[in-house]
This record gives sequence, structure tokens and C-alpha cells, in this order.
Amino acid sequence: QVQLVESGGGLVQAGGSLRLSCAASGRIFSINAMGWYRQAPGKQREMVAILTTDGSTNYANSVKGRFTISRDNANKTVYLQMNSLEPEDTAVYYCYANLNWRDRWGQGTQVTVSS
Repeated sequence: QVQLVESGGGLVQAGGSLRLSCAASGRIFSINAMGWYRQAPGKQREMVAILTTDGSTNYANSVKGRFTISRDNANKTVYLQMNSLEPEDTAVYYCYANLNWRDRWGQGTQVTVSS
């Protein structure tokens, strides 16, 4: 079964850092874009960062200069390094990947930033 498993969420003070990881597993023939979305309470899910197979990146304006997305193709893993965290970054973060030409989602990991 193809799945995405996230790790690395938690509670951090404003100004701190966290690193999220997401590993793809199962019978995978193709990996295209990988990235991260987030959903805060009462808000719609929004794109945080996307990394395509050609290395192109796209970030939400609110995280540019603070978050960095990267991937390890050999281990089918995508990372999100989050620095200078703000209380507004508090949300459930979901890993996204296009695996075997289908969009897949992780189960979500909570990130809470205290002021």
C-alpha cells in the first residue's frame, strides 16, 4: 500500500525552528511533485511549499525566507525546515506527493507555535 508518513511536528516558541519529514513507502513507480500544505483551525488548507522533480520550488508568500523544502529522492523523503516560526504558523501540516500519477496525502502532523 502506497502511503506517506510524516514526523517532526510539535510545540515550539515563537522564533524557534522545527523540521518536518515525510517518507513515501510502498510499491512506488513514479514520484512527481512533493510538498507540504497546512490547515489552521477554521481556515482552508493552503499550500506551504512544493518541490517538483526538476528542482523547481514554490513557496507561500507568508513563509518565504523562513521555510525551506528539500527532498531525498533515494529515500523517497521530503523535508520542510521551518525557521523563525510565528504563532500564525500554527496548523496541522500535511505532506503531499504525486505517487504513481495519483495525489496522495499524509495523515497530518500538528505544529503549535506559542507566543
